[in-house]
Amino acid sequence: MSEEDKLLHELSFYTLSHASPDFIHQQIVDAYGAQSANETTKPIRILFSLVGLYLYVEEGFTGKEVQLFHQKMARQKKAWPKLHLPKFRGEIKIGDVLKAAPGEDRDRMIRLWSEDVWKAFQDNRTTIIDLIQEYRVH
Repeated sequence: MSEEDKLLHELSFYTLSHASPDFIHQQIVDAYGAQSANETTKPIRILFSLVGLYLYVEEGFTGKEVQLFHQKMARQKKAWPKLHLPKFRGEIKIGDVLKAAPGEDRDRMIRLWSEDVWKAFQDNRTTIIDLIQEYRVH
């Protein structure tokens, strides 16, 4: 297990035991999924991560709402679009999130991390918006 995977487990323990009904765990899954992706990562993981980041950062979805949208996508499978993996994936890393004190500070860092990763993937923004729109129409 890589060091980053260990950090993900630690942060997951925090988010899965979080009292908020918003299910903030979804945000760390999506931020980590996009930021850690490489050429061997399954395209669906990258796609779902970017859809989740867009919905959370730009539309204000909760983690629970993102999860429900992911479920809709899985049920109504379409051809997945080709995505660009940028070399730079954001300045904020999972270790930075864990350095923040649990509670409001850490929750704020999860938000900042999500925003940072989404910003790094902006070349895919139009593709993600178009795909989301296809699911909203049906």
